[in-house]
Parts: sequence; structure tokens; C-alpha cells
Amino acid sequence: MDNRIENQIPIDLKNAMRAKDKVKLEALRAVKSVFLLEKTKEGSSGIISNELAQQLISKLHKQRMDAYKIYVEQKREDLASVEFSQAKVLEIYLPKQLNVDELTKELQKIIDSLGATSMSDIGKVMGKAMAMLKGKAEGSLISKIIKDLLR
Repeated sequence: MDNRIENQIPIDLKNAMRAKDKVKLEALRAVKSVFLLEKTKEGSSGIISNELAQQLISKLHKQRMDAYKIYVEQKREDLASVEFSQAKVLEIYLPKQLNVDELTKELQKIIDSLGATSMSDIGKVMGKAMAMLKGKAEGSLISKIIKDLLR
């Protein structure tokens, strides 16, 4: 059984069409489009691994959340809710995000394992943290927590 995200998207897209789920349909069409662009890119193998799929979907998710924040600031609740709903659809295909407490514990373990004690160690801590926690938390949040822990 081939359980790649790349193969699941068209199935879910078809189901969203049948259900007339506009939000899910728009979100999945965006994913399909990004996958197609990636596959036709020069040097591409034509296969999208789950890791690459999650990177691409994560990027789309971040774009949706950024747009959501802008629309909220501009008091455009109608547009904000569409972006937020689409972001929620995309989260289905992403690894579970760590909450702040879980993330802090993981980062403390990394800091302890590296013997980091001050802000001068932030580079090596960030490097290891980003490698280990890729896709499980936003980079800006990881950075903020590491800075707080190293103070």
C-alpha cells in the first residue's frame, strides 16, 4: 500500500468535490498546484516524498495563517475565516504541532545535551533544534523559546 500524501490529495480532492466542500476544495487545489509545480521543476524526480509534501503544505499553511492575521488586523472577518478554515484543512497533512510546554521541554533537552549555557551557543542549539523539530513547530517560536532558556 502506497500511503504517500501525494497520492492521498487527489482522493481527498474528489471527496471534497462530491461533498461540495468549497473550503476544503480550495485548500486541496492549492496543494495540488504546488505539487505539480514541484514535479515539473527542473531536476525533479517527479515523485514527491512525504517529507517534501509536508514542507510544501507547511509553506501553504504558513501563508494562510499570515493572511489570516493580516485580515484580522484589517477587521476583515469574512476573509480571515476563509484563510483560517483552509489552514485547518492543510493541518490534516502536517505532523502534530507541539504546544509551548512540549516545545520548551524538547528545547531544554537539546540545550542540556549540547551543554549550552549562554546566548553565544544559540547557533548550535538552533541548528540542532530546527533539524529535530522541523515541521513540529514554527521557527520563530523555537528561536524565541531558545533565547528565553539561554538568558
